Amino acid sequence: MLPIYEKDRAVTVRPACAGDAEAVRAIRNHAIEHSTALWTETPQSPAEAEAWLARHLERGSAFVAEAGGEVTGFATFAPWRELEGYRHTVEDSVYVREGRHGLGIGSTLLATLIAAAREAGHHLVIAGIEAGNGASIRLHERFGFEHAGTVREAGVKFGRRLDLTLMRLALD
Repeated sequence: MLPIYEKDRAVTVRPACAGDAEAVRAIRNHAIEHSTALWTETPQSPAEAEAWLARHLERGSAFVAEAGGEVTGFATFAPWRELEGYRHTVEDSVYVREGRHGLGIGSTLLATLIAAAREAGHHLVIAGIEAGNGASIRLHERFGFEHAGTVREAGVKFGRRLDLTLMRLALD
């Protein structure tokens, strides 16, 4: 994949490694503390971040965007459900470091993630997006994801009920 450019710095996407755990944790924790992208209010500890990333590394399902030696975003896919009947369906996650949105980083990460999920033999990618997150919904639509439904009041964060928009992309 060709690099994109962010303020005169090339941004490349590569497979994540164990050494990325702290940078990924910082991005995740910012999302936890300041957004409705992750439906928890408990920041991830360093040990939890290492264990979480290790599970993705075992599957080969974690990627980071990097510019000037700094991780500017990450993307993962994971099993959508644990039962074997869902073994060909994965759920995606794409996060960009605060202040780096709108530069194409999320698009590059999502393109890489879709290609990796396809190469791994998966059939379907599900995106679960807080219904008010128009930027994420538009990002997924640009890659061909279809609206599969919205579950009203599926979660709670910051004292308010949240709707979950489900989107899907068939890979074959």
